Formats: sequence, C-alpha cells, structure tokens
Amino acid sequence: MKIAIIDYGMGNIHSVAKALEFFGAKTSVTNKKSEIDLADKIVLPGVGAFDDAVGELEKQGLVAIIKEQVKKGKPFLGICLGLQLLLEESQEAKENKGLGLLKGRVVKFSAKSSQKVPHMGWNNLKVVSRDCALLDGIIGNEQVYFCHSYYPQVTDQSVIAATTDYGIEFPCVLCKDNIYGVQFHPEKSQAIGLRIIKNFVQLC
Repeated sequence: MKIAIIDYGMGNIHSVAKALEFFGAKTSVTNKKSEIDLADKIVLPGVGAFDDAVGELEKQGLVAIIKEQVKKGKPFLGICLGLQLLLEESQEAKENKGLGLLKGRVVKFSAKSSQKVPHMGWNNLKVVSRDCALLDGIIGNEQVYFCHSYYPQVTDQSVIAATTDYGIEFPCVLCKDNIYGVQFHPEKSQAIGLRIIKNFVQLC
C-alpha cells in the first residue's frame, strides 16, 4: 500500500507519515505528478492560511493533479487545513477559491462566542453517521486534538460523519465517496487518531 502525502510546504508531514507507516503503509512525501500517479491513496495535510495554501497548490500545479486523482476514485484524506481546502471557498481567503471537491465554505468562529479562538486542544467527537469507513470502530464521544480558527459549513448535510461542539456544533469529519476530511489532527490524537489513520490505510 503506497500513500502519497502531498508536500506543498504547509503540512505537518513528518508526524502524518510516521502514523501511516506504523500501519504498514509505504509513504511518499511529494509534489511530483509521477509519484502521485503511482500511489494507491493520497493525503493532503495542512496548517496555516487558506489563501497561501491554495496559492502554493496552484503554483506547483497540484490543483489539477489532485482533482484528477480524486476523479480516478483514489481514497483521498484532507487533514485540518487539508479538509478546508476541499470546499469551494473560505472567509479567510481574499483571492483564492478552494478545490471545490465538496460543496460549502469555510467560516471563522465568531469573536462574540464565549469560546477562545483559535479552538485549540482536546474536544469530543460526536459520530452522526455510521456509513463512513474512516470511523469504523469509533463509538463516539472520544476526544481528538484540534488547532483551528475556521471550520467547514457544507451544503450537503449527508457528507457529515461526525461533529464537535465548540460554542456551536460544527462538522469535523466529512465523507463522500472516496473523499474524506478531518478537521482535527489524527496524528496527534493518540489511540483514537491512530484508529482513524489505520482505517484509512486499510480502505479498499
């Protein structure tokens, strides 16, 4: 099993690679089409600003490559900013649009909320759909690790597999066909995060 981790200069790549390799995956940290073509699955990690990330993906020719690979049906996992990039647009972005692989937009937590922004630390996972293979063996109410100021708002509610409450209830796991996204960092979420990563590695 070979998994390409897309390297566009804005990801927590080392920790993600080690977690995938723990479950037997061979990883390739790359921005090269030839290596991504050879992969069985793809991971898009990310930390930082939406505009900068899309700009780097476009500059390196990765937007078209990602869309092509998803269209082929390869399992694709977006982590944190990588999930947000799957959507059509973000309040954070002044110029760039998202990949548009899922319909919706990314919005900022309200400054009027009693909760601190960014949302950083451990929070509960509420499973709302048992149809997402990424959550196989996850009962719900387990804690995972977050670090973000923006969250996804999706047009199609059926793609929401799990949510988290942080002043509001927001989607934190998205699943549609071969597309998966998690707003938290599974590579930092101990046993539960590793279970999610294992599920992705073992996807058919």
